[in-house]
Amino acid sequence: MPTCAAMRTLEDIHEEYDFLEGDERYRLLIELGRELEDMPAALKTDATLVRGCSAQVWVYPTGEAGNLHFLADSNAAITKGIVALVIAAVQDKPAADVAAMDVTGALAPFDLKNQLSSNRTQGVPNMIALVKDHAARISAAG
Repeated sequence: MPTCAAMRTLEDIHEEYDFLEGDERYRLLIELGRELEDMPAALKTDATLVRGCSAQVWVYPTGEAGNLHFLADSNAAITKGIVALVIAAVQDKPAADVAAMDVTGALAPFDLKNQLSSNRTQGVPNMIALVKDHAARISAAG
């Protein structure tokens, strides 16, 4: 399992996703989740837990203002794939760019609300808010 390999870009993922249908899209999401960098168990705490998700989701920011980096994980395969999509949108970008970014808009082409049950996507806005809030804090401090 790759741990240091660069994450696929959201554009590359969408190109593949757009080509697929139904169950194949689920498989792609599961595969994306598996490609996430390993998140050490010690970082999976109440402080890194994203609220409002049906499954457990943890997001831990690393990196600096010029190069935001996130470790993330979930205890559910499909949810972990959705987490990977959100992370792919913001990974290794400058904090100021992420703070100003329309992450929801960037994910819109995936049409997750219609592809997945609402309980699988209900935590997505919270995860996006967490990532953007962190980016705003880091860019303001930098």
